[in-house]
Amino acid sequence: MRHRISGRRLNKSAAHRNSMRRSLMKDVIQHERIQTTEAKARAVRGEIERIITIAKRGRVTGDAVRLVHARRLVISRIGDQALAKKVFDDIAPRYVNRAGGYTRMLKLEARRGDAAKQVLLELVEE
Repeated sequence: MRHRISGRRLNKSAAHRNSMRRSLMKDVIQHERIQTTEAKARAVRGEIERIITIAKRGRVTGDAVRLVHARRLVISRIGDQALAKKVFDDIAPRYVNRAGGYTRMLKLEARRGDAAKQVLLELVEE
């Protein structure tokens, strides 16, 4: 039984899983739309939404200390200052009046090689 166990393993080691998660988050933030498998998209979707929420809260409060803390949190989760700047300057202001649900998954046809379910993970346009 998997009671109180969070996260998805995706049949990978912890180091591989963490680097894959971080690179998928970077790609979604950079390109605002990626094509990947459904399992990977489900695993990373919540993390992306949390990052956008942190950025929104940091911007809305107006307090310099909270803004710096929010920036540092986002940088630690993404691992790239330039992308963190994009989250705070471009992405978060789009969703100020939105309570959540910043991403959408559109199902595509299965991949030919292994019939893996494919999705298009993208940021919702306001």
